[in-house]
Amino acid sequence: MSTEDGRAVDATVTAALAELEVDHHRREPGQFIVTLPGTNRLQTHCWLLVREHALFVQAFVCRRPDEGHEGVYRFMLQRNARLYGVHYALDRVGDIHLIGRVGLHAVTAAELDRVLGQVLEAADGDFNTLLELGFAASIRREYAWRQERGESLANLRAFEHLFS
Repeated sequence: MSTEDGRAVDATVTAALAELEVDHHRREPGQFIVTLPGTNRLQTHCWLLVREHALFVQAFVCRRPDEGHEGVYRFMLQRNARLYGVHYALDRVGDIHLIGRVGLHAVTAAELDRVLGQVLEAADGDFNTLLELGFAASIRREYAWRQERGESLANLRAFEHLFS
């Protein structure tokens, strides 16, 4: 990729993020951090990095599961078959991310919208399932602790079926 190509893709991403009205920060040329609002996962931070041949996309989804690893990984692999432009992956410590690459020739506002939409749909939509599969014991402990102290249980309602 020439410097000129890199600047063109950087300009395309900058314009696309503005057009999409997505909360973002341009760290330096070719590096963007995008904040996607959610429901289950209040926000998802997504890196967009212009590389030599592709726009690299990476979003942290959740930390390494405490338990139920086989179920979590099975879910991720099966989910990968239905995702567009990104896929689930683990980093070196086992934390869960969505990653993907878009060829520089394909970087447009429409494509960025599709990929960021998929990141949001997966990170937010799969979040509670990943927590339930990988952190059920922690969720139960948190529920018991809050119930014992009269604390709010509001953000644990999605997991009520684990407490019966």
